[in-house]
Amino acid sequence: MLAQPPYALAPAVFRFRALAVLAGRLPLGGERELVMTLLMGARLADGCTARAPIAAELRKARGAGARHWLGTLAIPAAARAAAQQVADSSAGESKEGVALAMERLTAIAASLLDPPSRAELKQLVSALRAT
Repeated sequence: MLAQPPYALAPAVFRFRALAVLAGRLPLGGERELVMTLLMGARLADGCTARAPIAAELRKARGAGARHWLGTLAIPAAARAAAQQVADSSAGESKEGVALAMERLTAIAASLLDPPSRAELKQLVSALRAT
């Protein structure tokens, strides 16, 4: 292997690749929107972990933007409420609250998830509880 040139950028690593692939495989409509909601929630929750900490001010802005985006989706009311709970709790300081909200949202979408997606979400919840 050749060494990286000194001007090369580090490769970008996307944390929730399996969820993104799953969303891409689903047909347009409610199921895809539900998985996209789960992906958005996972990204918000990931900002609360020690792996990718985001400042509280930015987490609040991201949560407000997510709540606005959720209003445009055709998802079940229970999923919307759970996703809004993820958005709200990700703006706060309680990582346990974020973990509980993510578990609730994951349970609602469980029938759509494949094993790699479940593994990503399980790792996320574990990371939230570890910090």
